[in-house]
Amino acid sequence: MQLTDDEIHQVMPHLQRFALWLTRNPHSAEDLVQSCLMKALTRSPNSDGERSLRAWLFAILYRQFIDGERRKRRYMKILAFFTGEEATGASTESLAMADDTLAVFATLPTDYRAILLLVSIEGLSYKEVAQTLDIPTGTVMSRLSRARKLLHEKLDGTAAPLPLRRLK
Repeated sequence: MQLTDDEIHQVMPHLQRFALWLTRNPHSAEDLVQSCLMKALTRSPNSDGERSLRAWLFAILYRQFIDGERRKRRYMKILAFFTGEEATGASTESLAMADDTLAVFATLPTDYRAILLLVSIEGLSYKEVAQTLDIPTGTVMSRLSRARKLLHEKLDGTAAPLPLRRLK
């Protein structure tokens, strides 16, 4: 099964919106969507019929984003090691957004933003989101609940800072 132009044109706005929210940069989002489509065109979706084309493309895009972030972090660590400088990245506070809700939404962790976008904006089912992000359905539901709660707390001004986690 090969992707058709109509299918690509139909899902393209959704991919662009999701990529823009993940990257927070229009140029990076455009590159991410392009690399996602390149990867999709060289592969064929699973023929099991359970997974929708949109969910399959969102999964590719999300994995491309995660891989890019890991590469960027490794590069920054190597650069910091050789230059002796501390690696710094763009913070969410430095991004000026007109709407307070969008600004607060942008401060949510990537996992939370991704799940909120896929469920609330893109209208994917919990099962499709679980397949897209390669996590159990129960994890989707609990992260969605925590994301919504955190978003409401931040909008009300009652949110406590997120605890830092050490990832290896």
